[in-house]
Amino acid sequence: MDGVTVINHPLVQHKLTIMRKKETSTAGFRRLLREISTLLCYEVTRDLELTMETIETPLKEIQAPVLEGKKLVFASILRAGNGLLEGMLDLVPSARVAHIGVYRDHETLEAIEYYFKAPEDVSNRLIIVVDPMLATGNSSIASIEKLKERGARNIRFLCLLAAPEGLRNFQAAHPDVPIYTASIDSHLNEQGYIVPGLGDAGDRMYGTK
Repeated sequence: MDGVTVINHPLVQHKLTIMRKKETSTAGFRRLLREISTLLCYEVTRDLELTMETIETPLKEIQAPVLEGKKLVFASILRAGNGLLEGMLDLVPSARVAHIGVYRDHETLEAIEYYFKAPEDVSNRLIIVVDPMLATGNSSIASIEKLKERGARNIRFLCLLAAPEGLRNFQAAHPDVPIYTASIDSHLNEQGYIVPGLGDAGDRMYGTK
């Protein structure tokens, strides 16, 4: 599928399988989510631009590569997005952070916004939006619309699992935003959950169900 990158690294796939198991504990799920998010972050930032800087090693002065441009922004779709956010910040601790609060109405499956906080200069930064699940796509579509309203132009979306329905909806709304995921699952059920999926990521991460 154009515009979609499936991250099939063996460690990603192994950890995802353990996360899918219903007997995996809350603590185990949370730990695995943090670990897998670091691996996913490595892939979604693979093509960042570099520039050269003069430094001194203990032996001599050299030209060495450093990231070019302004720092990244990781935009977490609350609340489950924070599980991915923590591991990504382990890898890129200098990144700025945006929080976008949306929840899915279980009757209409529409996204309802309740919170938005982001750096002011998002127009000059690469924004990586994170949410474990791309199910209907409504929450992620609404979140990215908010970022674009603030001037964001360079956006990527990162998730653990995606459903074909969500991918179609997302790409229809934001064809300019590339998607990175660890798996494209079979379909959505009548309640809008990804099948086979791993259940509700937020509930499993925080032990709220």
